[in-house]
Amino acid sequence: MNVLIVDDEQLARQRLRHLVGEIGGHRIVGEAETGEQALQNAQHSNPDIVLMDIRMPGMDGLQAAEYISRMNNPPAIIFTTAYSDHALNAFESHAVDYLLKPIKQDRLRSALDAARRVTRAQLDRILEVERGDSRKKICVKTRGELELIPIDDIVYFKADQKYVTLRTEDQEYLIEESLKALEDEFGNRFMRIHRNALVAESYVNGMAKNGGGHSCIVFRNIEDRLEISRRHLPEVRKKLKAISQ
Repeated sequence: MNVLIVDDEQLARQRLRHLVGEIGGHRIVGEAETGEQALQNAQHSNPDIVLMDIRMPGMDGLQAAEYISRMNNPPAIIFTTAYSDHALNAFESHAVDYLLKPIKQDRLRSALDAARRVTRAQLDRILEVERGDSRKKICVKTRGELELIPIDDIVYFKADQKYVTLRTEDQEYLIEESLKALEDEFGNRFMRIHRNALVAESYVNGMAKNGGGHSCIVFRNIEDRLEISRRHLPEVRKKLKAISQ
């Protein structure tokens, strides 16, 4: 079984490497010290198991695990954590394997033996319990690879049937996230202009009428114009007035 070790502390990674080596039957295929590195390494080293720290600078282990679970053949995730008993109960209730630091060899051996894939639904429930802050990047799949798009680079989200288009200044991506969930998470930075669209306030350059006489959002740096629904128009005008002051 191929194992990827993810921890921002070098000594913790060294200890895990040593313990896995003593247990035998596994091969270390890589190490990472951030969630972003973990995502990149997981795509290129094809691990069967990821030993994932939770608290790391930038992207934490929960976010990294969520994105890794979207791979075509996702590895099993075993979290390593120093969380309190209350948080550990949340992990146990959702059937997620974890190792409490300092990690003991017999506990690691049983976790490796019992390692199984963490489902997306399980991760969503964990994220709901454990993650209070909104993401700084969104994971997209392009040309078979997973890519991280900074929230600061997103101009708008637009829903179309089961997919949502994520638009940056340079490119469009399709993501499988609901507009409502995106609004709940990023509502302090994006405003609803239509039942099918959220726009980044920082990219809005004003309003204009289209050929049909409907009010539209005008963006800076891109020519796209998104229609504002009659229902949302009063609130959009109010926000734009506040932004311009």
